Amino acid sequence: GSITTADGSALVKLGNTTVICGVKAELAAPPADSPNKGYIVPSVELPSLCSTRFRSGPPGEEAQAASQFIADVIENSQIIEKEDLCIANGKLAWVLYCDIICLDYDGNILDASTFALLAALKNVQLPTVTVNEETGLSEVNFKQKNPLIIRKHPVATSFAIFDDTLLIVDPTVEEEDLATGTATVVTDEEGRLCSVHKPGGSPLTGAKLQDCITRAVTRHKEVKKLIDKVIKSIQPE
Repeated sequence: GSITTADGSALVKLGNTTVICGVKAELAAPPADSPNKGYIVPSVELPSLCSTRFRSGPPGEEAQAASQFIADVIENSQIIEKEDLCIANGKLAWVLYCDIICLDYDGNILDASTFALLAALKNVQLPTVTVNEETGLSEVNFKQKNPLIIRKHPVATSFAIFDDTLLIVDPTVEEEDLATGTATVVTDEEGRLCSVHKPGGSPLTGAKLQDCITRAVTRHKEVKKLIDKVIKSIQPE
């Protein structure tokens, strides 16, 4: 809840990596091919202020890859059912713009972005919207706000791989630069695998990958506990 102008927001620090996620909700007509669904539009920004390795201008390769990763996590984990964002079938639905901006870059951007997204979505409060049958216009009641229905809690755990012999969890930028590969495992609260992201680099044996999944499940419990604790602390008594 750190950005007052957003419908939901969260600030996440992982070591020195600092990421903020703001969710803005707008009303739009649902897509023609699925009139009972809303939209979720994520984007990850790595501005030049967060690290000397990024330049101003259009999003670079790493930012685009991170945005695609977040989009895949939303899709695969079913964190939110798009049907829940529909207000009136074929007429009106919510669009959630999830802007994830890195303020300080010290590696492991995927984990920090996933945590920030989850926490910000849990912080979202949307006004009640009804469509007037007679006029066909939407009426928004800002006094009555409802949280989003979060179906799943995906948490990402990234590893730096050193020649398949050594795995380091939550790598810093220096470790990422020295690593021969990276892997990111996303699990939900039931310990199910939502996604495995491994962009090239040195290969992983099945046993090592199983190691990563086991550690990701353990880390999920820690992150979930932390998010729940923070959300409980900001709720008005």
